[in-house]
Amino acid sequence: MSMNSANFPFVWMSFSHEPGHDHEKDFEAFEANLQRGEPFVILTDTAPDEDHAHSPEDKRRTAFWLKEHKAELRELVLAMILVEPSQAKRLGIKAFAVLFAKFWGYPLLLAASREEAIEMARELLPKEGKSSH
Repeated sequence: MSMNSANFPFVWMSFSHEPGHDHEKDFEAFEANLQRGEPFVILTDTAPDEDHAHSPEDKRRTAFWLKEHKAELRELVLAMILVEPSQAKRLGIKAFAVLFAKFWGYPLLLAASREEAIEMARELLPKEGKSSH
């Protein structure tokens, strides 16, 4: 996964599984967003690949990282919004969303388009501060 925080608090994430991908950099980017201390929403139009197998080391690293950042994740990440145009696929992902929320500590929401995802994110973000209108 890689994160694009250029439009923070809208953080676009892309799940990439290229050989040699540096997952440590992914965690560092995630931590940098948490260190801002401001709520944000993760948006993605690439669903996690169901066929992608994580190594036992990746799983341990992720579990350790989650344990270390659980409170920050619950407080600062308002949701991950997955853009999935297919209604059938969105329905299929709903069951996974329950497990996702328990694991990561924030909800997985579904949108039919990028525009809908951004509107949903705007609704989740606190109203005070910078206006996005």
